[in-house]
Amino acid sequence: MTGSLDAAVKGYAAGLADRVAAAVAAGRALVPTLAERLAANGLTTDESLRDGLATLPILSKDDVLALQQADPPFGGALSPSAHVRRVFQSPGPIYEPQLDGADPWRWGPSLQAAGMGAEDLVLNCFGYHLSPAGAMFEEAALALGARVLPGGIGNQDLQARAVADLGVTAYTGLPSYLKAILDRYDELGLPRERWRLHRALVTAEPLPDSLRALLLERVPTVLMAYGTAETGLIGYETEPGGGLVPAPGVLVQICDLDTGAPITEGEGQVVVTLLRPDYPMVRFGTGDLSAWRLGPDGSPRLVGVLGRSGAAVKVRGMFLHPRQAAAVLAGVADVQQWRFVIDRVDHRDELGCEVVVRPGVDASAVVADVTERVRSGLRFSCAVSAVESLPDDAAPITDRRDWA
Repeated sequence: MTGSLDAAVKGYAAGLADRVAAAVAAGRALVPTLAERLAANGLTTDESLRDGLATLPILSKDDVLALQQADPPFGGALSPSAHVRRVFQSPGPIYEPQLDGADPWRWGPSLQAAGMGAEDLVLNCFGYHLSPAGAMFEEAALALGARVLPGGIGNQDLQARAVADLGVTAYTGLPSYLKAILDRYDELGLPRERWRLHRALVTAEPLPDSLRALLLERVPTVLMAYGTAETGLIGYETEPGGGLVPAPGVLVQICDLDTGAPITEGEGQVVVTLLRPDYPMVRFGTGDLSAWRLGPDGSPRLVGVLGRSGAAVKVRGMFLHPRQAAAVLAGVADVQQWRFVIDRVDHRDELGCEVVVRPGVDASAVVADVTERVRSGLRFSCAVSAVESLPDDAAPITDRRDWA
């Protein structure tokens, strides 16, 4: 099995080598910052791009943030001729462009794997403000000819009623949010016979077997996919639990955490190269941990996201960065100490913030202030509570979630 996996992963990379080299070479001609990055690492010829690209240091999210701050808005990573239709902001903040073309983030294959097509009405329950998730899945569904109900996050009563009234047939969003809509549908007493939602593509948080089993009781097809705001689709299931097929339009690597070199066995960071010359994201480190496995057909697949290599934590599909949290809470003079705590309750993330308030200060006023700052500055709803003390070595984020 080990030899088969090694051969399968190397065969996958070799099959893309010429396309990757050609895309990077074309990007080098369009984007001076990429040309400079390649030249600084001795990758100046087409041959070196084919044989030596794996030696290029990984580009981290922090690197992208620094580049964008030095050269707004996209850090010089975009071809001057590229046409930007929309600009999005993800936590950091990092800015992402939406470029011309149908399904620019390439999520279409994952929707097709879940059985979605032109006959579907898709309830899209990703956010439609600032972050690109809502637009990503809407563009993919529209490219397939499907109709889209832009549900976003919240208003679950209205969303449940729309499922019944409009005959919604498909869903994109968090798996936990689909369960919440299912629960609300039943709580409202809506007719079971008008539940026609039979296909779901979920992402942005883990899908444990226990939650998938609950969803499958009412939604016959529930498949998982994986991607990022910067790269779009990275991998997707074609059958439940079969691993994530590497997406078209990208080279996916699992890289050693110390050396950055691609590995075929064991856990490492997911590193992605976009095959798009006008936005050549080359050797981008997602910060997510994964590993290769063999799929049922013998092809290499990702096992899923096993964790994070950095300090950021994903909550309800959005990243919570300790650095960003510290910047927001630094403005509250009466908070002496703080930490965020993440729990998992009924298959849903619950975010709390514990604060130690300076003696003699109205704790309720401080709690209200922190609640509003977290909502506006970090874009999270959060249960803030005043506590007497916290451990001196308390981490800024404590993740207590159990994904069983």
